[in-house]
Amino acid sequence: MWMIEIPPFIPFFIGALIAAFTRGVLRNTLMIIVPIVSGLHLWMVPEGIHLQFAFLDYQLSPYRVDKLSLMFGYVFHIAAFIAIIYSLHVKDTVQQVSAMLYAGSGLGAVFAGDLLTLFVFWELLAFTSVFLIWARRTPQSYVAGMRYLIIQVLSGVILLVGALFYAVENGTLDFGYIGLNGIAGWLIFIAFGIKCAFPIAHNWLTDAYPEATVTGTVFLSAFTTKVAVYALARSYPGTELLVYIGAAMTCFPIFFAVIENDLRRVLAYSLINQVGFMVVGIGIGTALAINGAVSHAFNDVIFKGLLFMSMGAVLHMTGKINGSDLGGLYKTMPKTTILCIVGAASISAFPLFSGFVSKSMVMSAALEEGYDWIWLMLLFASAGVFHHAGIKIPYFAFFAHDSGLRASDPPKNMLFAMTIAACLCIAIGIYPSALYSLLPYDTGYNPYDATHVLAQTQLLFFSALAFVWLNLKGMYPPELRSTNLDFDWIYRRAMPLVFQNMFSVIWKVDRMVRDMIKEKLSHSFAYLASKNNRLSGLLSRNHPSGSMAMWIAVMLGIYLLLSFVK
Repeated sequence: MWMIEIPPFIPFFIGALIAAFTRGVLRNTLMIIVPIVSGLHLWMVPEGIHLQFAFLDYQLSPYRVDKLSLMFGYVFHIAAFIAIIYSLHVKDTVQQVSAMLYAGSGLGAVFAGDLLTLFVFWELLAFTSVFLIWARRTPQSYVAGMRYLIIQVLSGVILLVGALFYAVENGTLDFGYIGLNGIAGWLIFIAFGIKCAFPIAHNWLTDAYPEATVTGTVFLSAFTTKVAVYALARSYPGTELLVYIGAAMTCFPIFFAVIENDLRRVLAYSLINQVGFMVVGIGIGTALAINGAVSHAFNDVIFKGLLFMSMGAVLHMTGKINGSDLGGLYKTMPKTTILCIVGAASISAFPLFSGFVSKSMVMSAALEEGYDWIWLMLLFASAGVFHHAGIKIPYFAFFAHDSGLRASDPPKNMLFAMTIAACLCIAIGIYPSALYSLLPYDTGYNPYDATHVLAQTQLLFFSALAFVWLNLKGMYPPELRSTNLDFDWIYRRAMPLVFQNMFSVIWKVDRMVRDMIKEKLSHSFAYLASKNNRLSGLLSRNHPSGSMAMWIAVMLGIYLLLSFVK
């Protein structure tokens, strides 16, 4: 048995190092073994601080275990295991090594007991995951990866500055409740918000995830935003501002997801929508709400991973991912179709599927705490996610019109990984008490009472009816070959136009000023020429031959400078 003091990220980092120098079956076997052995070890680790040391008069705790961190630790191991199986056919060393380091960095972050350790893994998450985007080796993936890296590193820099302020203000670097008290609290909050894809700071996600490799997107969907959700749950529970931010996150992605053609980008918007439910739960801050946020994060890692895997399988087998290019694949990809429908039912919170047993907790907590309008927004968001993820994804990929594509189901390892995720979605939905037993609080919540089941069933029924009616009437947004901009419009369209006009005015003023100065200098030259005799006598008293040449050279230099500087 391993020593208790060994944090879970160590096996993944060692596995990544070995994977860099191995190939074939040996590498694949090693990568599968790492999350299994590390997960079993974590299951036996008791709660408490298992690694601690002093650094510059501050006590650092790189390995702290409690119920909150264990929940994310468990699901990260499950996600890593499923994603590794899904990527066994990949022979790209960069992708496989990066994936192991990325998973290890996520684990390091959720078990960090101090802000300095959190910062280290926060930045490692960015540097290790960006290679999963660049590994696709397209111009679009390179640009998206650069933007992703810049924004993620910026988040880390803000976190570091906030941590330094926090250390000065409180005399400690312990990573616990922080709250919006003082500049440190706000800086750390902004850093977490960027990685959590808060509104306006979310475009890095919808831009980068669809440009990653087929297998890389599965890893990306599991770790980055969930680490941010964990950080918010740890340090900002009960912060009311999060309720309104989360509610906005649940609603605005729906409108873009419905009109989006790239089905992996639809899932990226859907990811923001689901994270919004978690953020609302954290903002409410009650035991039921925190349980709902954490359990929904657990479930989202699995069912969102399943949906990304199913769309990745479509992309892998057909080379296409736009809804306008797909359709009719249920005939030749029946297994992928069924597995995708399981993921769609889970994210839509159908009873007996995993999403139902966690999302309902957040909505119940909102009603209990008097957030009636927030509850209505969550209700609208639930209907919306059924439209774009529960119906649109499987409908346009596998049904709708017949695209003429006749691709078969993907390799067995990809199907096996999707099957594991689908079985977990169903098992958690049928037997939620297994999940509830791992949650931070014991609330005795029962999702399967008549009110919850009937309300959710009615919502799904009328949402499906609305989709069918809109589709029959030709009013549902068609799948068009286009690029949709949301907040990107600000800096891709508006800001360039503003700067272009602003600099146009600046250059006009600059040209006027330079022309005016040149005109004055021309008059000065003429004046000097007319008064040459008198000036020559004046200047030649001490400099008989050089004074006039010196002045002319100086003025000529100024004239030339103003003439050629643009």
